Amino acid sequence: MGSDSGRKRKVRGRKIRSDRSVKERRKAEKQRRRAAKENGNSGSATSTTDASTDALHSPQSAAPEPFVSTDAVEALTTRIGRWLEADQPVHVVGPTGCGKTALALEAAAERGRPVVWIDGDQAVDTGTLVGEHAGGESYVEDDQYVSGVHKRTEVVRERWVDNPLSVAAREGATLVYNEFSRSDPLAHNVLLSVFEEGVLERPEKRGDDRKIDVHPEFRAILTSNTAEYAGVHEPQDALLDRMVGVHVDYYDAETEREIVAAHVDLPDDQIEQVVDATRALREELDVVVGTRVAITAAKGLAVFGSGNDDAIDDEVLVTVFTDVLAPKFAGREDGSDVATLEGRVADVI
Repeated sequence: MGSDSGRKRKVRGRKIRSDRSVKERRKAEKQRRRAAKENGNSGSATSTTDASTDALHSPQSAAPEPFVSTDAVEALTTRIGRWLEADQPVHVVGPTGCGKTALALEAAAERGRPVVWIDGDQAVDTGTLVGEHAGGESYVEDDQYVSGVHKRTEVVRERWVDNPLSVAAREGATLVYNEFSRSDPLAHNVLLSVFEEGVLERPEKRGDDRKIDVHPEFRAILTSNTAEYAGVHEPQDALLDRMVGVHVDYYDAETEREIVAAHVDLPDDQIEQVVDATRALREELDVVVGTRVAITAAKGLAVFGSGNDDAIDDEVLVTVFTDVLAPKFAGREDGSDVATLEGRVADVI
């Protein structure tokens, strides 16, 4: 289902980043953060900064692994990066499984600034973004005025912990807010002053530091599925007016082959079969068939396939793709079942 030219994967420069040195740096970074957290939690009270900066990730550890950059991918990362240079929040929108998250993380890592991550869902509220009180801390002051006379005073104070948005705004990090549109839009009102005035207000915090002046290097990348997916909220217009939107769709065949090859060790001809089948099913089925489907199918074929360089048997392809896509057919209102899916997959392949 593809031409010979498609089998020649053209990778310009250092395009697939999966070398050992990167993995070692990421491992060392994780160990450093773990040690810092353990040291900070021992002994007396932990400061707000020490407790919250664990959310900061170095650019090296935040970069997706592996990451494939063809001309199409590089054009998008460059486009996002330039909008960030223009101090504009970027909203990356596209169908599920098209690589939005990896693209956002790569663009964030390329800035060379720390990265802060948050996943959106229904439970996210303003406190989840900006911070909250994390219980009280108490200690005893023991004053000895004269020998044998003590005055003991128990002091209780509230402990505040900054959450991702506050950490990123204070430290000048790049905030990557994944699945932004799955959170309640009311939680995002706090972003209006951040994007417009450069000020972050923490409603539950008291005192002079209730407001944070946003660091000049702070930037935000938000990702969302397109609006037709279940569980997606439509953001308020006032917020959309303060960001730019970059639409991402499924990549070209060459790029999808590169992405699958970076994740699964299969011969080129078999990878081409998988990608061609994925793209054909994408056109014919009324469910989302993203690049992630191709990667999962390739992982299955690495186990169920022939184990050599021969072309994969069509029956094996049908079985693997049916298994990968079966969860999308569970409980469908149109009465479609796995048997129906298998027949449709067989017709396409």
